[in-house]
Amino acid sequence: MAASKYLATYLNDHLAGATAELELVRRAASENEGTPLGRFLSVIAEEIAEDRQALEELMDQLFVETDRKKVAAGWFIEKVGRLKPNAQLHGYSPLSPLVELEALSLGIEGKRAMWRALREIAEEHDLDAARLDELAKRARRQRDRVERQRVALVPSALR
Repeated sequence: MAASKYLATYLNDHLAGATAELELVRRAASENEGTPLGRFLSVIAEEIAEDRQALEELMDQLFVETDRKKVAAGWFIEKVGRLKPNAQLHGYSPLSPLVELEALSLGIEGKRAMWRALREIAEEHDLDAARLDELAKRARRQRDRVERQRVALVPSALR
């Protein structure tokens, strides 16, 4: 069954979000290169890239064309987000990784909700329900790992 215009819009919205999320986590990993947090973020970045690829493959299966403008908007929004000062005008502040992890957590939870929503319509669209379940579980594990990192950063970020 072909995707409705609403499903196509939904998937493209999530693809734009995945683009922003991937840009965010790659930048955060770069800013924290050579640290335990940087290594953690590099691993999460690889997983998020794989999840984004899974979404693109699902869109192909449903014959949903990529809305390049939305994807570009996702990329652009992440870049604009960099302009927000985190208690200092220039450079990376101790608050920056905390805010980035919180944004990352929100993105991952949104992705998890998407996989779960797609699971609800898997049968009518001939989607692999087991794969969607695994992607949702993976998102939950990612979010839990990000949360542990976020909690560990709170004392140094907010002092």
